[in-house]
Amino acid sequence: MKLISYLKEGREQLAVLVNGLAYDMDVLHPDLPNSMNMLLNYWEEYFPIAQAGELMLREGTRTSNKGIPLDELSLLAPVPFPTSCRDGYAFRQHVAAARRNRKVEMIPEFDQYPIFYFTNHHSIQGPGEIHCMPDHFEKLDFELELAIVICKHGRNIRAAEADEYIGGFMIMNDMSARRLQMEEMLLNLGPAKGKDFSTVIGPWLVTPDELEQFLMPAKENHTGRNWNLRMQCRVNGKQVSEGNAGDMDWTFAEIIERASYGVDLYAGDVIGSGTVGTGCFLELNGTGKLNDPNYTEQWLQPGDVVEMEIDGLGLLSNTIVAEETDWSILGRKK
Repeated sequence: MKLISYLKEGREQLAVLVNGLAYDMDVLHPDLPNSMNMLLNYWEEYFPIAQAGELMLREGTRTSNKGIPLDELSLLAPVPFPTSCRDGYAFRQHVAAARRNRKVEMIPEFDQYPIFYFTNHHSIQGPGEIHCMPDHFEKLDFELELAIVICKHGRNIRAAEADEYIGGFMIMNDMSARRLQMEEMLLNLGPAKGKDFSTVIGPWLVTPDELEQFLMPAKENHTGRNWNLRMQCRVNGKQVSEGNAGDMDWTFAEIIERASYGVDLYAGDVIGSGTVGTGCFLELNGTGKLNDPNYTEQWLQPGDVVEMEIDGLGLLSNTIVAEETDWSILGRKK
C-alpha cells in the first residue's frame, strides 16, 4: 500500500494511492483516521482495514469517483510530523570512500555496532521547494538514503523481531550544508546547523508487503531483512549517484535494536539508512579530486532540481531556493 499526506483546506489529509489516483481514507472505510500520526499510533487496528479497502479499490470490487490525480495535490511529507528523526550510518562503501578521500584509515568501529544521530524532526518536509540561507550554499549537498517509520511502541527490541516494527519505507534526502557541518564538528559535537534546516522524505510511504519481491538476505553475520532496491539521484536531469539498498551492511533491524536499547521507540519515529555509496557530492568530489587534482567540485546551487528515485518507492523531486536575505552566521564568527 502507498500512503500519502497532502494539504486539504489548510490541513493534513491522509490518502492511499491506487493506479495514480489518491483516495482519502474514508473512501476505504468510514472509521479510518485522516492523519498519518493517528494511523501509525493505531497501526495494528487500522492497517488491516485500510489494506482490505485498498485491495478492493485496486481489484475494482469497490468503485469510487473520489480519486484525485496526484498532480492536483500539494504533497506533504508522508509522515508530516514525525515524533523523532534518527539517521544511521549503514553503508560501508560510503564510509570507507569518505575516509579514503580524507586519507585516513577505515575506522574499525564501523563493523562493531551501528550508529545514528538525531536530526531536527521539525524540519522534515516532502516534495517541492527547499529554502536555504546564504550559509547553506557554502558547499550545499544532498544525501541519497532510504528511510523507515516505526509503527508501534517498543523498548529493548531485539534485531530478530525488529522488522515487525517497520510501518513503511520512503526515500530520504538528508540535506547537508558542508561548511557549517565541518566547522562545528571540529568541536566534536553535532552535526547541528549543517543538518537541521531540511530533511526530505517522500513522496509516499510504501508498506513492507509491497516490497516482498525485493527481499534479500542480510549480509553475513548480520540480522534482519535487506531489500534489493536500486537507488539513483539526478541533479538537473543528470545522474550523479547510483547504488542499492541491498548494500546496507547494518540492517534497519540492527539499527532499531541499538536505537531502542534502554529507550522507548514510538509510532511515528523516522529512521534513515545513512548515505548510499556515491550518494552525495562530498564523496563524489573527494573521489574526483583523489583521481585528478584538477577536478572541479560540484555543489548544489539555487534553482537546481534534485530528483531521487528508488525501486518501488517512487521519485522524490525538490527544487533548491535561496532565501531573499544576506544574513550570515558564518560572517559573525569571532
